[in-house]
Amino acid sequence: MMELLTNFHFLRPYFLLLLPIVGGVWWLWITRTGPLQGWASQIDPDLLAALTLRRGNAEGVFKWSSLVVVSLMVLAIAGPTFRMQPSPFAEDAPPLMILLNADKAMEPDDQETSPLNQAKLKIADLADARKGQPLGLVVYAGSAHLVLPPTEDTSVVAQMAAEVSPEIMPRPGNRLDLAIQQTREALGDDLNASLLVITNSVSDDPSQIESAEEYLSGMPVQFLAATQEDSSDWNSIQKVARSLRAPCRALAVDDADIEAIVRFSESSSIASVTGSDRQWSEAGYWFVPFIVVLIALSFRRKVPRVEGGRS
Repeated sequence: MMELLTNFHFLRPYFLLLLPIVGGVWWLWITRTGPLQGWASQIDPDLLAALTLRRGNAEGVFKWSSLVVVSLMVLAIAGPTFRMQPSPFAEDAPPLMILLNADKAMEPDDQETSPLNQAKLKIADLADARKGQPLGLVVYAGSAHLVLPPTEDTSVVAQMAAEVSPEIMPRPGNRLDLAIQQTREALGDDLNASLLVITNSVSDDPSQIESAEEYLSGMPVQFLAATQEDSSDWNSIQKVARSLRAPCRALAVDDADIEAIVRFSESSSIASVTGSDRQWSEAGYWFVPFIVVLIALSFRRKVPRVEGGRS
């Protein structure tokens, strides 16, 4: 609710200047016109009131409803809005880059199903959820390497991720900062992209965290932790995520994590784009049902008449 109130504004506020004019014209209309206007100049006001039969307050309702209808029309023309939407001339979906930790720590000997294998399955699910939407892959350990730049053929990303193993990495380690740097170089000037880090641990080296934040430069990032929520690794991932102002969620047994990842990548990218890549969504059409109802009710107008004569 607070976000709605903060974002609310008019796209064409200068039309609101018509409201005082509408009010003035309406006031002149109700004071100088009416079915008894001709009689008022011929008959004493007290006598006219005694001779007038009024059937309910239909006339008053009609006059007030006419003011409301015209005012709502002006408000609709002014273009009220409170939310953003992607421009129809912009890309249908922003790129999402996966940063996959491929260090030996992702394949511990004491686990039947390794975090790396779990991560590969999640990447396959994510590739299926983002069919036709740009998806890329960077793997890292002690060094970082671009596997695929953003591509709409997401099945290829899943296939390439399935072939990743610690054996192909030149150096062991956990250099997330290098992975973010590599991703920024691959994306170039495309600031509409977002990042997804999949790992079971992170380095808490302050210099690496500082470098990671510098390479991000405000680009949205989120973490998918392939570890238990009550573990020390989970706590360290959360700590780093907070430092990078990134949401962190644990790898789920269902698709809840994938759905959350997709929602975040879409919403955060829309919020960060500039220029022609975004536009405000008009909400003036919400006034139309009220205008139609009020106009329909105005046809039920009943006017007073003078007994023994015609108004």
